[in-house]
Amino acid sequence: MKALTLDAERRTAHVQSIPEQYPAPNELLIRVRSVALNPVDSLYVFNPLGSTGRVIGSDFAGLIEFLGDAVPETSTLKLGDRVAGFLQGACSVNQRPGAFAEYLVCPWDLVWKVKDGIRLEEAAAVSLCGLTAAQALFFRMDLKAPFLWPETPAMTAGQAKPEEESQSTLSIFIYGASTSVGMYAAQLIQRSAESSGKTIRLFGAASQKHFNMLKAEPYCYTEVVDYRDENWPAKVLGLTDGAGANYAYDCISEGLTVSNTGKTLAPSGKMAIVRSREGGAWTAENLTVEPSYGAVWEGLGEDVQYQGMVLPASHKARNFAVAFYKWLSEGGKLKPNPLREMPGGLESIVDDGLKLLGSGTMGDRDTKSEKDWMRPLSAEKMVYRIAIE
Repeated sequence: MKALTLDAERRTAHVQSIPEQYPAPNELLIRVRSVALNPVDSLYVFNPLGSTGRVIGSDFAGLIEFLGDAVPETSTLKLGDRVAGFLQGACSVNQRPGAFAEYLVCPWDLVWKVKDGIRLEEAAAVSLCGLTAAQALFFRMDLKAPFLWPETPAMTAGQAKPEEESQSTLSIFIYGASTSVGMYAAQLIQRSAESSGKTIRLFGAASQKHFNMLKAEPYCYTEVVDYRDENWPAKVLGLTDGAGANYAYDCISEGLTVSNTGKTLAPSGKMAIVRSREGGAWTAENLTVEPSYGAVWEGLGEDVQYQGMVLPASHKARNFAVAFYKWLSEGGKLKPNPLREMPGGLESIVDDGLKLLGSGTMGDRDTKSEKDWMRPLSAEKMVYRIAIE
């Protein structure tokens, strides 16, 4: 089969023919039809942690070709079902193959069944960023989730947690509101409000050109400030009548964004970020609370050697991921983000998609091209169709 594999020495990737994978008893063999690109995919091609020959890429959607013998009948999965999920790609030292290939294998309980009315191109753009947002909001900051998982405190879905019982209204701030993670976070916050009965005032920082989109369905921001305005933290505080946000989520986590996001918090507020302090992408002094961070890969339930540290396998994080994808399979309301459907297939990902994403930061993206599909990326998710000959 064809796959896009890492060339660590040259800091690039190439399409190669590699042996087809065979699923373990608890795995599915999936024929990949669409893949979506994430900044982390380009980051670890241009700054490799994996070794040469490893299949890169994370997000996928496709059709079930084979079910392992241990996949339970209660899963309701069957041959030909449309499913989506994510793999770790070349984003660690661990030798696990990624998703940018004609076929892949994946644990049966870490995929979700794609509902009728959602195209596979749309589904491919959900799994990694959707789970990233859910982990930050529900698993790490303890906002009420619209679903249960095994480690959920002993209460029914929709009940407020003890620390929230006295608050009928919560203020939440998202920096990077038009990023893929930010757009899913906004939707999940709306699902939390529906489940808990809380009134949520949602504030965000983004480019002015996205204000109307973010204030409309399905994001429903109360107000959005311009991230280019140097005084945006003060404006967010003003929108909360000086009380500050109960929760803040920095979906960029570069430079001064963590420090500035921290300025929007209430004294007892909680904050999450998408990049670790150890990674060095941001600096912040005098934070009132240490931001919560965890790699999305924890949801895979495997040891991860990542960003100069080893993240031990987390059964709790895996259980949460399983519950989140079960919620999606059962009709959890999460609209796929706007897409940019890129021409070409595996062969075009490096020259176009990874080039457009850049090598690690928002300021390092290549936007110099006359091709329409290579225009600057903003509030869109790049997807490629994978055609099998």
